[in-house]
Amino acid sequence: MQATCSVQREHDRRCEQLARRLRQHKQRDRYRSKLPYSDSNPAKFFESDYCMQPLRILTWQAHSSYLHALGQLPHQFYLMTDTELPATDWPYGDNIHLLPAEQASSAQFDCILFHRREQYLEEQHRYLSPMQRRLPRIYVEHAAPADDQAGTRHPVDDPDVLLVHVTSYNALMWDNGRQTIRVIHHGVAASADLDYSGERQCGVVLGNRLWSQPGSESRHGPGSDIYQQLCRRIPLEVVPTQCPATPEHTHCAPLQLPAKVIHYRFLFHPARSHTLDPGVIAAMMSGLPVIGLATGEMANLIQNGVSGYVETDLDKLAAHMQELLDNPHYAFALGRGAQRRARQRFGMPRFLADWNAALQSVTGLRAVPGMD
Repeated sequence: MQATCSVQREHDRRCEQLARRLRQHKQRDRYRSKLPYSDSNPAKFFESDYCMQPLRILTWQAHSSYLHALGQLPHQFYLMTDTELPATDWPYGDNIHLLPAEQASSAQFDCILFHRREQYLEEQHRYLSPMQRRLPRIYVEHAAPADDQAGTRHPVDDPDVLLVHVTSYNALMWDNGRQTIRVIHHGVAASADLDYSGERQCGVVLGNRLWSQPGSESRHGPGSDIYQQLCRRIPLEVVPTQCPATPEHTHCAPLQLPAKVIHYRFLFHPARSHTLDPGVIAAMMSGLPVIGLATGEMANLIQNGVSGYVETDLDKLAAHMQELLDNPHYAFALGRGAQRRARQRFGMPRFLADWNAALQSVTGLRAVPGMD
């Protein structure tokens, strides 16, 4: 009798295994036929070596543009929240779901994705079960240490948690301790129907950091003083993006940004901040040359004479701006260099491939297994 039960259990186990593999194949075919991102040369991460099983990922609200980019992955994201999804100009797909915090402990997930220290240090212990807290975990660090404190110890101190930085500079500025780290640069989709024209003999400045904190300039902060110095010498116009509109300036939604800036001769980014502004990436994607401060990730992103100019000398910055105003053909050539650089570093195929590789590394769920 015992032997019969054992044989029956083994038979049931094999049947369930076969049914699970068949379901995986159907999911693989469905996701391959409905790619979240495609172009004339589909990204190779959807080939068999990188095609992952769809995951159930618990996460929290992040920067809207970043969550929008993550939503292009073929996985299901569950946003733990006590409120409605915040209003945003970014469209979220059907694979992003709201999850009331009180229901999180009874749900099933494959991975947990943190974006802020309170989520990692407090909320996971408040809302998740001990078993859930042992799931594969990734912490995305979106910024450098506060107040320019290079070498600050990162709050994540668990070798089982993968620490992902969004720029190489941020990874360098943190003391990452014993963490395994990866750098996954931002992902931005190119605007196929928009291209740089640059007919306006004027530079454009993105105002999301210039006007959001009036009168509170910090040592590494917005850069309004630098803007004020240079706008007296060079024609510059402000396009606010993530701050309340003022009587002088009209708010520009993020997805409208390329259409708003492609007519300007160049983009000027005056912020001292180490955090890379996604608006700069979007402008580069559209073919604008960039002029900015040689600080933080900007020093690594912009190559002088190829995609724009970065300097710490304001007189040199003003001279480069005037050169582009006087020579639109040179500005166009630098804009093409900026566009190539942005598509290479921030293209969506690369972003999605890097994230699938990171998820695979922590979950161990490789490509959908083939049938013998």
